[in-house]
Amino acid sequence: MKTLSILLLSILSLTVTAQSTASQQVSTFSIVAPQLQTSKKIWVYLPKDYAVSTKRYPVIYMHDAQNLFDAQTSFAGEWNVDETLDSIHAQVIVIGIENGGDKRIDELTPYKNEKYGGGKADAYLDFIVNILKPKVDASYRTKPNAHNTCIMGSSLGGLVSFYAAIKYPKVFGKVGCFSPSFWFGRKELNALLSTTKDFDAKVYFLCGDNEGDADVIPDMENVIHWVNTKRCECKKLNKKVIVKGGQHNEKMWRESFKKAYLWLF
Repeated sequence: MKTLSILLLSILSLTVTAQSTASQQVSTFSIVAPQLQTSKKIWVYLPKDYAVSTKRYPVIYMHDAQNLFDAQTSFAGEWNVDETLDSIHAQVIVIGIENGGDKRIDELTPYKNEKYGGGKADAYLDFIVNILKPKVDASYRTKPNAHNTCIMGSSLGGLVSFYAAIKYPKVFGKVGCFSPSFWFGRKELNALLSTTKDFDAKVYFLCGDNEGDADVIPDMENVIHWVNTKRCECKKLNKKVIVKGGQHNEKMWRESFKKAYLWLF
């Protein structure tokens, strides 16, 4: 099941006949990613009042942008991020980073797996932190500090989002960690946790109890236990949600996105 999930999520897109479902608040641009020796297509969601206000907004950086806003580019259904945020008049900017198709595993994994390869997340995050984020902060009215900067993703995107908060604690102060693939490089991740002294990010952990992987819940709870050793649970800086009947797919992540956003912000 792990093999199937990784292969499915690594496909860039699926040709469909549906028209674009992205809202008018969504636009795109391309930016060179020298760390990855490629260019990246970036999707930008701006709140409805952005054009008529002078306010600054927090930012969510999300992986797998193909699946966030548009049914036409999604692999197995979109997250409806734009419609969901519009419906609650959310005051946030979302920056979606398209995955690299067959390079997705490389980009979203901090360690190499003997079976699946990968292990180039450091370069991917270097691109986000040192190329993309400065561009975003210069181009849009953002609140650039860590308290107002979130990173969010599912599966391998959940793994790399949590890793990003460890590696760049002064950049990412909030994390949406959906169905995280903590099994990918489990030994190396546990070694990293054992040598990390502090962890201050606010984290929304979510997975389903029917994801097809018997390890997903204990792996996630192991990480949550580690987080709780770094600060008092009374601070309520992390939340664990296990969705009854939830599967490893866009449907669960789409239906969970609103609650995660509201809790994180």
